[in-house]
Amino acid sequence: MNYHAKTLLSIHLAPWRMAIVGGLLLVGLGVVTARAFYLQGLNTDYLQGKGDAVANRNLTLPAQRGQVTDRHGQLLAISTPVESLWARPAELRLDAGQHAQLARVLGVKPQELAKTLARKTRGEFAVRRPVTPEQAAKIATLGVPGLYLRREFRRYYPAGEVAAHVVGFTNVDDLGQEGVERAYQDWLAGRDGHRQVLRDRRGNTIRDLAPIKTAQQGGNLALSLDLNIQYLAHRELAAAIARHKAKGGSIVVLDAKTGEILALANQPVFNPNNRRDYQPGPMRNRAVIDTFEPGSTIKPFVAAAALERGLVHPDTVIETPETWRVGNKLVRDVHPHPQLTVREIIQKSSNVGSVKMAMAMTPAQYWEVLDRAGFGQLPGSGFPGETAGRLRDAATWKPVEHATMAYGYGLSVSLLQLARAYMAFANDGEVMPLSFLRREPQEITGVRVFSPTVAREVRQMMEAVTQEGGTGQRTRVPGYRVAGKTGTAHKLVDGRYAPDRYLSSFVGMAPASNPRLIIGVVIDEPSGGVYYGGSVAGPVFAQVMAASLRQLGLPPDAPETLTHMTQAPLSAGRAAGGV
Repeated sequence: MNYHAKTLLSIHLAPWRMAIVGGLLLVGLGVVTARAFYLQGLNTDYLQGKGDAVANRNLTLPAQRGQVTDRHGQLLAISTPVESLWARPAELRLDAGQHAQLARVLGVKPQELAKTLARKTRGEFAVRRPVTPEQAAKIATLGVPGLYLRREFRRYYPAGEVAAHVVGFTNVDDLGQEGVERAYQDWLAGRDGHRQVLRDRRGNTIRDLAPIKTAQQGGNLALSLDLNIQYLAHRELAAAIARHKAKGGSIVVLDAKTGEILALANQPVFNPNNRRDYQPGPMRNRAVIDTFEPGSTIKPFVAAAALERGLVHPDTVIETPETWRVGNKLVRDVHPHPQLTVREIIQKSSNVGSVKMAMAMTPAQYWEVLDRAGFGQLPGSGFPGETAGRLRDAATWKPVEHATMAYGYGLSVSLLQLARAYMAFANDGEVMPLSFLRREPQEITGVRVFSPTVAREVRQMMEAVTQEGGTGQRTRVPGYRVAGKTGTAHKLVDGRYAPDRYLSSFVGMAPASNPRLIIGVVIDEPSGGVYYGGSVAGPVFAQVMAASLRQLGLPPDAPETLTHMTQAPLSAGRAAGGV
């Protein structure tokens, strides 16, 4: 190498510059060393947490929801294990072939699957809940990183639509949404378990990192429903709705001695096993949530109030002209009679007679009886969404409202609330607390509404309703004495009473000598020319009551010859029907 080359390769730096560069290099090396020591020696949680976030997983072990049964142990709701497909976007690695295979397995178009998997989320999301066992097996063989199967539980309802409005249903997360599923969510749900595992980059579990906290199964629930009676109620109500081309309807069956709800059905109905077709209308529990003006079914309470105050007795004769004016309101009887006893006023459902008895009392005195019977208050069943109806303060009543309250206009009730109030007549004046749960044999304390004497006298009046000359002759049950009251009310539409739209109802009890069952029926907007409660709701009551009494094995309390049920033609039934 010549002299010039050596001169070009040589570096001429001032000593102070070399010192500065060397010092900076040493300082940088010291900072890196200190930081590494800090992270790996003193503060290990940060990097450990980052590593754990990639490899460790805290898995939730879902608890199996408790069973729901009827009073005899027949299943109404049960949970079955299923597999669901979930994805972790940060780990998802899916080539074109796997994408096409997965789309075929799930039965969707590749474009739809691509849209589903393209979700932007830091955690994980459900791709399909649930998948069939065959789909789960095929997905497992694909071995796609970021896709995994999770064990869950899906609710199944063996009784289907028959008990749908009572049992309710759960959502995809197994949380109760309606009915007893919602009311007893905490009891039925149980407690989820937990498991911490170490996974490789493909999502495969390598080992457990912490002891498993096992899931605690939810508690079982035995309802007061009798599935056999529930089926009868569902069938007969559906048949009546179809026969009368009605908009809807409800039926309630109560055990008068215990307050247990043995059956409750509504139309229209829904199938809780078919989650895709849920509609708000059919899902509504009309018997508990909807209110209506009770019409003539309120008249026994008018008679009871007058009897309690000593204003009348069952054989008191009252003048009942065809019309009677109260203020600017003309009260009219459909089937007028010049004179009627109190017993006959109930039997023939006289509006004029009921108004005269009600107006013999002050508004406060009549209101007090209705309040004691539970009107304007929650029925206390514990069912989600139950309504208190409406009973305005007596101080606000005008004379016309005082009169209309006597035949069931101006107040509103639910069918469950109305049936509950009739327990006062069935139990010699006491009303038992309602229950959707089965009660063990024990003494149940009721609330006294009427004296035993008054309750029995009114029950005898209501028994006359079902006999010759009464408005409820089509409610008879062979072999049993029946007591009850028909009701027919115009519907309030846009603030006015529609002249051709009705609510037809009947509430009754049997055996009348010592009532065990109370059944309330209401049919919404029957059409075809028949709309009186005795002709529309009465036969439903009779069919369900007859079968239920036989189901419970209750002995007859009347000779067959006195309880032969006449099946009059529908045209004749209209004339015999109640107001």
